[in-house]
Amino acid sequence: VRRMGTTPIPPRKLHLHTWIHGLPLKMRFRASKLYISAIVPFLIGAAVGILAAILGTGGGFLMLPAMIYLLGMPTVMAVGTSLFQIVFVAANVTLLQSLHNQTVDIFLALVLIVGGVIGAPLGSRVAGKLPGEQLRALLALIVFGVSLKLLVDLIRTSADLYLLITGVAS
Repeated sequence: VRRMGTTPIPPRKLHLHTWIHGLPLKMRFRASKLYISAIVPFLIGAAVGILAAILGTGGGFLMLPAMIYLLGMPTVMAVGTSLFQIVFVAANVTLLQSLHNQTVDIFLALVLIVGGVIGAPLGSRVAGKLPGEQLRALLALIVFGVSLKLLVDLIRTSADLYLLITGVAS
């Protein structure tokens, strides 16, 4: 765009184009302003679904960075999309876990649901006021903190080590 007396301003790209954007089966996702191959979100969703079933997570900590950095979605749009898809992934994994392994504590789940329902509007208000960079930094801090805790628990010697080795229940 060129105007009289001003320097031309080049159009701003929404994200960098990589080899992912050259794949076939392109679709336009209007709300996200994406024009990408349907293969990539399908593969990301499949990987997150597998990890959700194995690790017992909703997959948001993987899905959100994948949508932002691999697909090039705006952060605010990625947050809502991630939460929406997690509802279906979590419901499916819950059903499969409860049917095959009987590993669902219903009472604990209900208490967690009540807390989540109360906390969600508060988080939504805070997220609406923060820029995308701060939301990504907050997610990175949380994931880093949990990873650090897992690493410490893996390295730290258990107080019940003797009981675990001999097979005696504590």
